[in-house]
Amino acid sequence: MENDYRYDYSSQEDDNKGPEIVFENVTKEYQNGVRALDNVSFRVAPGEFAFLMGHSGSGKSTLTKLLMLEERATSGDILVGSINLNSVKSSGIPYYRRLVGIVFQDFRIISSMTVFENVAFALEMLGAGRKQIETQVMAALDLVGLAKKRNEYPGHLSGGEQQRVAIARAVVNLPGLIIADEPTGNLDTENSQEIMELLQKINTELGATVLVATHEKELVSKIGHRVIELSHGVRILGNK
Repeated sequence: MENDYRYDYSSQEDDNKGPEIVFENVTKEYQNGVRALDNVSFRVAPGEFAFLMGHSGSGKSTLTKLLMLEERATSGDILVGSINLNSVKSSGIPYYRRLVGIVFQDFRIISSMTVFENVAFALEMLGAGRKQIETQVMAALDLVGLAKKRNEYPGHLSGGEQQRVAIARAVVNLPGLIIADEPTGNLDTENSQEIMELLQKINTELGATVLVATHEKELVSKIGHRVIELSHGVRILGNK
């Protein structure tokens, strides 16, 4: 039987929504003494779309790295659904990351692979069967509007299209949580707007919880979702 990689965060109240994110008094201090986050607390509701904002050096990148388990908190608790990230052992990190779709500023797609192959790669690493890969990859490409470009190579695509490939790869295994770290940082205004609208579509149609780290205030104000703002790397604002 082919595997179903749909997320399982156990104690979710609504199976059609992504996980709740909770930061409780989280501090991150690096070995050089720099305290990137200081006693930060906030909550993102299941299935919510929220923006994470702050100037350069405010702690946005550190916060997203904590959610990706690229870094560990010095103190405090981070919960994604029923999972306390402090309790995830190193051996369990790859399994946790299967539950999270990550979109980067620099796309990180493979130039020698076609659009289809780039998106399929994520499922191949999970051992999915050929039929499942075909079905889920085409569904993801259709979602981002690139089904007709499945056989194109990244070098033939615009920057906006390359970011759509990256988003398709992030959602192909149906994660409950999408983390987008400056997803429009390398795009012009028009493409930035389209990518934000696509992330909203994913939030609505897949029910995923979406957290977007960005510095683009004008774009955020147009979209209108809740903003969680880090100030000077230590203080949280807008944490309703």
